[in-house]
Order: sequence, then structure tokens, then C-alpha cells
Amino acid sequence: MKKIGSSLVIALFAGAVTLGAYKLFFERTNYAVVADDNPASIINSSYSPTSAKGAGINEVDFTSAAETTVNAVVHVKNVTISRGPSNLMEFFYGYEGNQKAQIGTGSGVIISPDGHIVTNNHVIKGASQLQVTLNNNKTYEAELVGTDPNSDIALLKIDAKRPLPYLAFGDSDNVKVGEWVLAVGNPFNLTSTVTAGIVSAKARALMSNDQSFIQTDAAVNPGNSGGALVNTNGDLIGINTAISSQTGSYVGYSFAVPSNIAKKVIDDIMEFGSVQKGVLGIKTVSVNTPYAIEKGINEIDGVYIEGIEEESGADEADLKAGDIIKAVDEIEVHKFADLTGYLSTKRPGDVLDVTIDRDGEQLVFPVTVKERQSLFVPVMGLEVKNLTEKDQKTFKTKKGVKIIGVPETYRGYGLDGKVLLSVDDEEINDIQEAKTLFGRISRYGKTSITMINEKGERERLIFQ
Repeated sequence: MKKIGSSLVIALFAGAVTLGAYKLFFERTNYAVVADDNPASIINSSYSPTSAKGAGINEVDFTSAAETTVNAVVHVKNVTISRGPSNLMEFFYGYEGNQKAQIGTGSGVIISPDGHIVTNNHVIKGASQLQVTLNNNKTYEAELVGTDPNSDIALLKIDAKRPLPYLAFGDSDNVKVGEWVLAVGNPFNLTSTVTAGIVSAKARALMSNDQSFIQTDAAVNPGNSGGALVNTNGDLIGINTAISSQTGSYVGYSFAVPSNIAKKVIDDIMEFGSVQKGVLGIKTVSVNTPYAIEKGINEIDGVYIEGIEEESGADEADLKAGDIIKAVDEIEVHKFADLTGYLSTKRPGDVLDVTIDRDGEQLVFPVTVKERQSLFVPVMGLEVKNLTEKDQKTFKTKKGVKIIGVPETYRGYGLDGKVLLSVDDEEINDIQEAKTLFGRISRYGKTSITMINEKGERERLIFQ
């Protein structure tokens, strides 16, 4: 019995020692020093996002912004009419133009009390009828005012007979990575849905598009397209547009057109009827290409200028090949999407202060934004540009466009450097006309083009 008692005492003592050691060495409180109004303050807890300077999720009030936004976000329904065979018999033996109504849905944002609504181009594309339902369940027929497929922005108008709640555009250039945002829309036809997240990245380029997006981790799903991305003040800082997903549903990444781009597009549509696009007139190199890697261009912080277009704003400002653009109007430029994102908010005629690095020296040049002077035409993929005064004198013509780029398929036809005068006997005056005429070409028919060389000799080629 004494042995049992002594064993019990020893066991209790050993347990106490073990527990004390655990408390001393393994359960020690973690301390983190944080920078706030008192630099020496210490938080007696493990580090968490809410312990850093700035508001954590429990300290942010989303209710005011959400309440304001849901009343300005609308449900957009588009009806498209498709014609085609409805079964195999009609497919093989013909059909008499059966018409089917297809319904698509999305979201939109009221941006003025008189009923102007911004949404995505892909939400209303091909629609023969548009309906808008407000948060109070009232439905209106909508008119398409204008659209810009490049930015995926469209403008609608409804006549509500009374002032409507609306959102004011915020300044997307001032949005910070890590800032709290709300996404409001109608995913899966669930109206007035609000989700929260942070800005994950800015100036994100998608699918080799020149467009620049705000990336967030706020949950966005099909039906959210065209809806609002707002900050905690309720300012409209983006139009939700796309998600990155292999399933078709949200998996953690969503993208919005920055408000500064959307506002400029809407202003252009309302004032001019179309989007006024401007360029600096520089040629750049795509990163991560063999050439860029070989030259070390992919490691440059900024945008490397590979070449300058004649008579462009960059040419007149004396920018040079080899310069590296570091900033535009004090907006830092780290990659191409930073530059294109800011340029998308400008019109031809605007003057920008462009900061460049030239051989290690920082210089600032005022550069006038001008209309695009070159583009790739559809179907054939030729790159053409408007004629300069020098070209007009050299080729003795004021009409046509100069071919400055030829895809591999047509390299053997001697097209490069010549002036293209007509397509299928229709005269070309500028690059926009060239784009329109080449867009009409059938891939399965004959196409004739007429060119002129520097000797004034005309050539006619027929492609089949």
C-alpha cells in the first residue's frame, strides 16, 4: 500500500512538472509590434490581418454602401431571335426559317437619375429586345444608346418618368491593392446580391487584350456581368465583367473594368456616338517572347519602346527607341497594362507628361495623344497604316493605306511596303475603311486587291 501511495505521489509530481514545462516553452504568447499612432505599442496576441494598421473585416461597415448600391443596380434581360433547324430532319432537308427566342440575363448600374444605365457589351450583344428590372421589381423596356466591344461596355436608357437612384463614378486610379470592395449584381437570377472582398491586383491584362482590369476576390458568378464594384463609401470604381474559372463559376478571381475607363467610354458615346481612341505612337515588345528574353526586356520595370511611328505624338515629342516609359502624368508604369489602362481614359488631343528612362537618366516629355494610325485588318491579317505626307509624295496618291506588316501566309506575294488602294474594287481612304472592307471578305470566295508601288505601277492580286 505504501508503495502504491508513493508511486501515485511521484506520478502526480511528474505530471505537474510536465504540464509546467509545456506551459512555459510551448504555449508562450506570440507578440507582434505594429505601426500605428504609437510606434512602440505591442499587441498581446498572435498576428492577424485585423491587428495591422487599417480596418479588419469586423471593423468595416458595409451596410451603408450595400444599401445605396442595391437600389442602383438593375437586372438586365436580353431577348435574341435565332433562326435555324430545330431537329435533324430540318437540318438535312431544309427548314422554313424557324425562329427561337433565347433569353440572356445580366446586371447593369444606373449612373444618372434620368435612367442611363451602364452594363457589359456581352450582356446585350445581339439582343432584339432589352428589359431592365429595378430593385423595386418595376420593369422597363430599354433602348441601346451605344456600345464599345473593345472595353466590353454598353450604355442603355430607360424612361422611368421619375428620378432614379444612381451611383456616382469614383476614381479607379486611386484604388489601392488590399482595399475592401463590394460586388453587387444578379448572379444566377438572384437579384440584389452583395459580396465582399479586397482588390487583389490592378492593371491586370486578360487574354492578350490591351484592356486593363481590376482584379478582386469578391465572389462574382454568371449574371453578375455589368454589375457594380464599389468601395466602402459606395463609389462606383468598376463594372464587373469576367471571372477566371475552369468550371464556369466563381473560383476566387473576378475582374472589373475600371470606372475611369467605363466613364470615358460612356462620355464618348453620349457626346460623339462612338469611342474616341488615342495612342502615343510607340511600338513595344511582348514580354516572355524569345526576343524579349534574349534582350532582357522581360526583366525591365516599365514599358520598353521598340520603335516610334512616323508623325505620331511620340515622334513629335522626340521619344526614341530604347527609351523606357516609367510613368504617365505621375501614374507609375510597371507593365504594358498600366500604360494602356491609363491611355484608355484619354482622347486624341490630350497632352500627357511621359516620364522615360534614357540611358539611366529620367526625362519628362509632353506627348500629344493622337488617333490610331495603324491597325490589323480582319481575315487577311495585314497591318496597315494611314499615309503620311511623305508617303503621299512618294507614291503620288492621297488615297489608300500603306501595308507595313504581312502574316506568314502572304509573305510570298510582295505586299509589304506597298499602298493598298482598293478591295474588291471598293476604294480605301483610311485604315477604318480598310477594316470595314476586309471585314466583308468571305473566306470561301474570291477577293481582289489593287496596290501601287513606289514607281507608280499598279498591281492587282486575286486571292481564292
